[in-house]
Amino acid sequence: MTAIPCTCCCHPDRRLDGGQQDEPGPKLRHKSGLPPPAGAVLPLHASAFHPRKRASWASLAKHTMARLSLAGLFTLLGLIVVRSLASVTKDAGPWKIKTVADGDVDDKLQVSDDATTQALEDAFAALAVLQNDYFDANNGTWPTAIEWTSAVVGTVVSGMLSTMTQAISEEQWKEKENLISSVFAQVSHSFFGQQAEDIKTQAYDDILWVVLGWLETIKFVRLHAQLHFSETEQACNHVPEELRTALRRTSWQGYNYLCTFADRSREFWDLSTNGWDEKLCHGGMIWNPMLLPYKNAITNELWIAASASMYEHFPNDTFSKEWIQSKGFPDRDPVYLAAAIEGYKWLRDVNMTNDQGLYVDGYHIDGSKPGNVECDQRNEMVYTYNQGVLLTGHRGLWSITGSPSYLDEGHSLIRSVIKATGWDLMRNAPVDAIEGLPPGQIPPWRGLGRGGILEEQCDVSGTCSQDGQTFKGIFFHHLTAFCAPITAPGDVTTIARVPVGHDETCRMYLPWVKHNTDAARKTRDEGGKFGMWWGAGIFNNPMGSDIDNGQNATSKRIDYRNKGIPLDGSWGNATAVQEPGMKPVHPGPGSQTRPDDHGLHTRRVGDLGRSRVVRGVGRRATGDPNERGRGRTVETQMGGLALLRAYYELSQRT
Repeated sequence: MTAIPCTCCCHPDRRLDGGQQDEPGPKLRHKSGLPPPAGAVLPLHASAFHPRKRASWASLAKHTMARLSLAGLFTLLGLIVVRSLASVTKDAGPWKIKTVADGDVDDKLQVSDDATTQALEDAFAALAVLQNDYFDANNGTWPTAIEWTSAVVGTVVSGMLSTMTQAISEEQWKEKENLISSVFAQVSHSFFGQQAEDIKTQAYDDILWVVLGWLETIKFVRLHAQLHFSETEQACNHVPEELRTALRRTSWQGYNYLCTFADRSREFWDLSTNGWDEKLCHGGMIWNPMLLPYKNAITNELWIAASASMYEHFPNDTFSKEWIQSKGFPDRDPVYLAAAIEGYKWLRDVNMTNDQGLYVDGYHIDGSKPGNVECDQRNEMVYTYNQGVLLTGHRGLWSITGSPSYLDEGHSLIRSVIKATGWDLMRNAPVDAIEGLPPGQIPPWRGLGRGGILEEQCDVSGTCSQDGQTFKGIFFHHLTAFCAPITAPGDVTTIARVPVGHDETCRMYLPWVKHNTDAARKTRDEGGKFGMWWGAGIFNNPMGSDIDNGQNATSKRIDYRNKGIPLDGSWGNATAVQEPGMKPVHPGPGSQTRPDDHGLHTRRVGDLGRSRVVRGVGRRATGDPNERGRGRTVETQMGGLALLRAYYELSQRT
């Protein structure tokens, strides 16, 4: 791959192939600044914020007129007229900041929409608990997380920062900028706490979580600077030499890290290309190079989403023709875009969905057939995150190509998920009764939940692993990305080609998201920590072991994410290759590599996220189903945050 000029910084010779950087790596650490004090905490109230200040239509037109077609201009003008007429019938908006005396720290929001206010308050409180209770400011890590779940936590926190910066008002600016910068400093510090070298040796999905994580942070940096520092430069490591100019033009401080984040995203995307394989199944990403070939949904969805996002952020990156040919990518399109499109085509054609329209987990290749290269052994296991990550790919590919089919297929997937939770979108109600049920009885399993609540199959038994506890938060993070406002800054060039009904359809999901939010709120303990099984509270906290969880529906479901990788020939795990967060079990009939003991508190110690497991005091039996197994963790807190953010964001669409 050829060295190219970096579009976001002053280092023209940074490589994209993971090779030696021109500037020694350790120097990057000097960019981090001072970490927050170990005892620093975030306030539990979001009173510094109100819903996003939308860009004016005059501003949008200014940046868009030169690039829209004639038809696009007429469409834009029509939208302006509609917006203007609507403003005549509305007041200035429900969100108003109460005027308080200087020094009054108990600044409260005075709003007319109590539900929207509470949504933002709850989302911010979830963020505060996440950072106060789980983030180690000394080392820049969420120490109870493992590498890939830590990357997801950072992704969701960065997403919440984007929500906060759009909800900010211009009043009391210093306090609000200080709050956002404080949270951003923690995310930036986590870059240096990330075990990057260790992740490079892990499965390709782990590598791609890192790519998406830092792209999400880059997205926030650019958004925050565009909204609040629009007259400044947008460059890494450059300060104008004249003081007067520097005061006006110096980039927002987040740009000091942007090139560093970009380098890691590029390096890890380059590493992930080694997983693309044309010899088996006519394409697709392999999950784990240490096991027999397994082409699963999540790795391919991450590949699509990450590749599309890389193109959106770095469209001018170039690659040598030889490198492109060695990977089997078509050279007629930019590589990132070609990779996303080819990956999407493969995933769509390989038959990875079941009768409910949900993505199953993946395929093995039947090795008993001589010369077989086909994906013909399908694992029917269904996880929530396999329905989520692709939504970012859908949105990205639509933004790049303008093809409405990507949004249509994204909406189809979301509707399949909602239906599989037992929710009727037409009636905005569960299909089964959820009130007045006899003790111990809950609604039936509907494919991906019950009673309208999204659920992992391990939820009801309290046996979710560290992996499983992360999945639902991933789904809602990517649902938020898919339904982000089309007119968001950076997306204005697509105004003229928005498929009719996209925004309206996203609004239809709000009652379902609210239903899940109301349920999840009931799982919070006295410290504000979310539980894993969101339905437990509204189902009267059943504790029975015979509750239907859908796991006996077929023998072709292998729940390796929660129960471990089987030690058998189909997985190539006879040598006990372990996933992070797993510990070995002595081989024997039906043996497997299993997650940490569900009945114990566990934590990982040492420098690596997958180091030895330390047993703690066994959890006492309580009447709270969410105290079983791993209990409330950094992953379940992240899930609550992602859900509440999704609810707040969708509530802004009405």
